[in-house]
Order: sequence, then C-alpha cells, then structure tokens
Amino acid sequence: MTRKPISSDLVGLEFPVTIQTWSSKDTMLYALGVGARPAEDLDYIYEGRGPKVLPTYAVIPGGTALGGMMRAVEMRLEMLLHGEQSIELFRPLPPEASVEVSGRITEVWDKGKAAVLGVESVARDADGDLFRTHATLFVRGAGGFGGERGPSAGDGDAVPDRAPDIVARLETRPEQGAIYRLSGDRNPIHIDPEFARMGGFDAPFMHGLCTYGIVGRAVLRELCADDPAAFRSFGGRFADRVQYGDTIVTKIWRTGDGEAIVQGETGDGRVVLSQARAMFAVDR
Repeated sequence: MTRKPISSDLVGLEFPVTIQTWSSKDTMLYALGVGARPAEDLDYIYEGRGPKVLPTYAVIPGGTALGGMMRAVEMRLEMLLHGEQSIELFRPLPPEASVEVSGRITEVWDKGKAAVLGVESVARDADGDLFRTHATLFVRGAGGFGGERGPSAGDGDAVPDRAPDIVARLETRPEQGAIYRLSGDRNPIHIDPEFARMGGFDAPFMHGLCTYGIVGRAVLRELCADDPAAFRSFGGRFADRVQYGDTIVTKIWRTGDGEAIVQGETGDGRVVLSQARAMFAVDR
C-alpha cells in the first residue's frame, strides 16, 4: 500500500477493521506494565481474584488504529511523540474478549515545524460498542504543508486555584518500559539508547501511555473505589517525558458530581500529564 503524505486531506481517512482478542494473561501483563503490585492490586494481576481489568487497558486494542495510521501515512517512527489520549468506556472490559476495532483520522493540524494527527477507534463485541479511544500524534518535522494550526496547548482544562483534594504517588521502576512494551507498543525509543539518540533524546524514556495508565490507576482507586464499572472516561495531554525511576504524583480536584480534573507530575514538580479530566459514576 502506498503511504499518503501528511496533509489536511487525510481527515476522514478510515482504516480496515481489525479483530483484536485478549485474555487475562494480556490484561495482567498490562497491569504489571503500569506499576500494579501484589500488595495493592492483586485483583488485577491474579486469576484467582478474577482478574479485574484496568479500564486504561482499552488503549492496547484501541491502539491498533494508530498502527493503521502509520501504515497508511508517511512518517518516521523516531519522530513521533504521543500528544493526547482519551478513553470512554461503555461497559467494564472483560478479561477475555474478541472485538472488532474500526479507526479513522479525525483531525490534522499544521504546527509549522510539526504536524498533529488525531485518530479515533471504536471497539465492538457481540453486545455492541465496548469502548472508544482518541489519540493525537505529534510528528516532528512534518509541518509546513499549509493546513490550519488548530487548538493551542492552553485550550484545555486548567487546574483549580486551590490545593488538590487527593494526592497519590507511585515510584516507577527502571524496568517499567521493558515490561510495558510487551503489551504491544514496541517503539524502540523507549528501550534502545541508540534509537533514542537518533530521535534527539539523551536516553530512552517511559511510554506516554504507561504514564497515562499509572495516573489512570490512581483515578480508578481514588474516584471509583477501585471499581472498573464506575469508570466512565479519562483523557489528558502529555506534557513532558518521564524518566525511569521517577515518582509519578497524581493530583485530583473534584469539580462536580462524577467529574474531576487530574494532573500528573514527577516528584520534582514537572507536569507530565496535563489538562486531564475524569468522569465516573457517583451512584455506587
């Protein structure tokens, strides 16, 4: 298949529907990849307790749409950065499933020196829609094609001017990325020092979606009483890289019934996930 150059004409481009299957082994491996530990998260990593499935696991089967985009559009892997990610769940994810995943490009923005592409995926099983994901990719060096600039980084939700209602901390591990990549995101920039240097970085760094999953775990525990059925949606913007061994601090501000603004930071105060919003059930 001939890959298309990045331009505004890509908006609406659909990718072939794929069948994605997973088992409890996959969901437990994902949970370990985002820092689950036996003392606190046994329900997600032990088949004798279910297992439950972390809602953010949706990014794994949903991420096949990103693969479809990279096969259809001209871009260099080492020049890609994950910009934003959101998920919306219509039902709790089962530990075993086979789903049809459709995907399409929803937006293309010209940022001058870079391009931003948005991709939506929808997963369906025999009972109907299961989840929807939306992601943006920041493609360095691919701008300047004459398209619209699109929204700016400051257009999302700002954190309230008060102390957070909840603060949760998790220390990442040196092997975090080596585990997380086994769930499907094999981009070598997160493990291979030479490849990272080719992309202009001093060293490999943690997957943005690993950071997203760690913050999502805090949202699940603190706002949903660790009940995946209460988790409705979660999305945010990747603001900075996380180095292996960094502590991720999740700050949560309740803003209404079933709504909260969330921010992920490192232990030294760098914001790594910004303009994040969580929706959750309050009648549980």
